[in-house]
Amino acid sequence: MKQVYIHGLGQTPASWEKTITNLKNDKEIVCPNLSEFVQKDEVNYKNLFNGFSNICNKIDGSIDLCGLSLGGVLALNYAIDYPEKVHSMVLIAAQYKMPKKMLKFQNAVFRFMPKSMFQQMGFTKKEFIEICRTMMELDFSKSLHKVSCPVLVVCGEKDSANKKASMELAGILENAELQVMNEAGHEVNVEAPKELAEIIGDFYDRIA
Repeated sequence: MKQVYIHGLGQTPASWEKTITNLKNDKEIVCPNLSEFVQKDEVNYKNLFNGFSNICNKIDGSIDLCGLSLGGVLALNYAIDYPEKVHSMVLIAAQYKMPKKMLKFQNAVFRFMPKSMFQQMGFTKKEFIEICRTMMELDFSKSLHKVSCPVLVVCGEKDSANKKASMELAGILENAELQVMNEAGHEVNVEAPKELAEIIGDFYDRIA
């Protein structure tokens, strides 16, 4: 069984490197680059999800998904559409109903940032803005009942923008548990990779 680690917007696959290094398991790991999913298509959430789904569907057997922020949204979306394919999920700082005000504010901030700040993140400034814009209408509230696999919901203690949604998600999903990481913010895979690896490893041990 393969484990798929999906980075957030503004991250790259390298953002998972230290977490994966600290994981103690013998599973085959896939860490895709989100920017490569839409090289030939218009960059928006729909095409990003379609590219991600194609990658997952090509993997033989069931998979374990672990995603942060946008990566968590993609993982949740995939588990809703292909529940038979997902063995488990780790959702980190993931929203199930997009906070429109926050995304609009985020896009307003992006517009004032220089293009050079986006160069190392895989997407252009325009693509960042478009991905966020096309995510605004996402709402999985009525589809969460389709997710029956074991789920670990993780959120940093200082991630005020996503903590409430994480707590709600853990309460709504049928087979979920919540882990709040002390002193951590939004990018826990970068801020506290060793601690995150321990939490994820313990989860995988419990569901083995």
